[in-house]
Amino acid sequence: MRVAATLTLAGAATAGALETPAVADPEPTLAEVEDQVDALHREAAEATEAFNAATETAERAEEDLADLADRATRRTEELNAARDSLGAHASASYRASGLPAGLALALASDPDEYLRRAAVLDRAGDRQARAVSDLGAKLRGIEQLRDEADQRTEELAAARLEADRQRETVEERLAEAEELLATRTAEERERLLADGAEDGERNRAARDEARPAASDEATSARGAAAVAFAMAQLGKPYGWGSTGPNSFDCSGLTQSAWASAGVSLPRTSYSQATAGARVSRSQLAPGDLVFYYADNSHVAMYIGGGQIVHAARSGTPVRLADVDSMPFNGATRPA
Repeated sequence: MRVAATLTLAGAATAGALETPAVADPEPTLAEVEDQVDALHREAAEATEAFNAATETAERAEEDLADLADRATRRTEELNAARDSLGAHASASYRASGLPAGLALALASDPDEYLRRAAVLDRAGDRQARAVSDLGAKLRGIEQLRDEADQRTEELAAARLEADRQRETVEERLAEAEELLATRTAEERERLLADGAEDGERNRAARDEARPAASDEATSARGAAAVAFAMAQLGKPYGWGSTGPNSFDCSGLTQSAWASAGVSLPRTSYSQATAGARVSRSQLAPGDLVFYYADNSHVAMYIGGGQIVHAARSGTPVRLADVDSMPFNGATRPA
């Protein structure tokens, strides 16, 4: 018994020695959290611009469908009118042609008048043939409109599906970033989201006092007006997919700013990068659009003095930053 007990105890001790306690993963450093949060926000920003593009495509498809419906209605009304006219003409022709031509000529009190009327009927027959041909063209036109409407309907469904997919991506990435931020103290979260941004008081002061230097004047009154609009939005929250007036995403801010100056820009940063004349880093003037990262997934507005105003990312307001605070990829000057 003692031997068995000793063996049992020894086995238990050996098993305990083999089962080493699990070591918890070390808590990520503040720098590591910052890198992860930045990466998640970058992915969310890319998905936001993809969402904007899909939404824009869906809106265009909806507008096209409405236009096609109007055109189809008008064509159908024209078709019905042509059918009615052709039917009435056919009925009249049938009634008028009740007698054989030879007998009608023999019975006519005035043969010359009969021959004149016969010529008119021949010309009417030509018009009837043209009417039939026109009727066929109208039918083909309506069929083409229906085909176009079917195609636009498919495009609309695909665009809505893509928008929903990108919306989910944005929400997932932002939720992951929030989970990471929740592991840090309030002070650390503020530091992580600040990313060189000025506080609200400084933003308000900048809005009222910052003016481009003489060497940084806008190249047009429209450029100056766009800058004035963008500066007036300082401190407003970031809102992905938003074009204002209460919140903005990056391309929503630049689009709205230039719209206030009477210039229509596309919705996304990708498409804005091809709108207007290209300018180099050294040629930047207030109002120019500055694009960042290799895919142009972020856009800001240059305001002079080496600064930009932009809607940076979720959790931060519209703010000022150094023009070189992100990887510069190009700039354009809307006209």
